[in-house]
Amino acid sequence: DMTNPETRRLAQAFGAPVALNAPVRDGSLREAAGSRGIPMLLYEAGEALRFDELSIRVGVRGILAVMRAIGMLPLSRRQPAPAEPLLAHSSTWVRAPSSGILRTPIALGRQVTAKQALGKIGDPFGEATVKVTAPAEGLVIGRLNLPLVYQGDALFHIARFDEAVDVEGALEAFEAGLDRPADVDPYEPDQPEMP
Repeated sequence: DMTNPETRRLAQAFGAPVALNAPVRDGSLREAAGSRGIPMLLYEAGEALRFDELSIRVGVRGILAVMRAIGMLPLSRRQPAPAEPLLAHSSTWVRAPSSGILRTPIALGRQVTAKQALGKIGDPFGEATVKVTAPAEGLVIGRLNLPLVYQGDALFHIARFDEAVDVEGALEAFEAGLDRPADVDPYEPDQPEMP
């Protein structure tokens, strides 16, 4: 709940490039925490069955930054304050209209427009294709990487913003600021990189 000032402060401290103000699901940990007045952040990144270095690095740095913000760790003199995350007011999932093989050029972090072609689903011969389009303007924050899809599978997760912002530019600037590897001990900031 980004209307809660403490949740918003911790989201900013975490430093992910995008924060999604998502509704709470009944019976979830977020609901239990919220009902007790405990601010709750949920970090989702990477993909199933794989390690993604950038996602891991953002997560580790974010956890350490939140721990500093709530006084669990001493403040770091070397870490610059993170940029205000872009706040998405909602999101939508694009689901497979049919089963088949998904072919898409759309990458994570890409801005899309309403009705933009996101890909095609077809048979192994490239025939009988069905176009997959974006239902709204936004930023692709999740994407299925498996080529074989079944009707109803979640293909793309699109975050929606209240106002037009240069999301891709903000993401590029964010990635450029991630120059220290995640496995460096935060208490020993001058350690050499591991091979």
